[in-house]
Amino acid sequence: MNHHPEDFVRGLYAEYLELQMSLADYLPEKISSASQKLVNCLLQDGKILICGNGASSANALHFSTALIHQYKVERPALPVIVLSHDCTVLSTSANIGEYAHVFSRQIQALGGENDLLLILTTNGDSNSLIHAVDTARERGMEVIVLNGHHGGILSNHLGPKDFEIQVAVPHAARIREIHLFILHCFCELIDHALFGTT
Repeated sequence: MNHHPEDFVRGLYAEYLELQMSLADYLPEKISSASQKLVNCLLQDGKILICGNGASSANALHFSTALIHQYKVERPALPVIVLSHDCTVLSTSANIGEYAHVFSRQIQALGGENDLLLILTTNGDSNSLIHAVDTARERGMEVIVLNGHHGGILSNHLGPKDFEIQVAVPHAARIREIHLFILHCFCELIDHALFGTT
């Protein structure tokens, strides 16, 4: 690193702001439409099932915490299940060589037609997520995918009723940062729609 650390951080900050501005025309309509699907799911007494691999599962956990507890203000808990959080299910799937079905098996057990599957991925190439979409479709669930880069196999695998928000940048960390921003927007819009909070 040739620059002073402070200058380096300023460069990262400028990069992040430039990325946000480049998405300013694309994201608002997509976020609004996706959040309405989440609101409709909750209004129909459905639950949100959310999954992602690796660091994306951390964003999933953050989102579920905000819905179960609170985002900004205290309000009733909302039903969300993180499918990448159960270490027993994860280790069993890996142990028997069926990690590709780690999420789909849980969707078979927990998902219903009033529920919604929310997927987080930076590249869309994970078999576990492709199988998750297929199983959610079989269960009559709506699917929302927060994707990245070129969308990968998953983007081409989605059906006409599935909904995708694609952050088309090549850097996984930047994609996850934007995904976190989108998830925070979901929290704001859900709270406003259901509880009138601002």
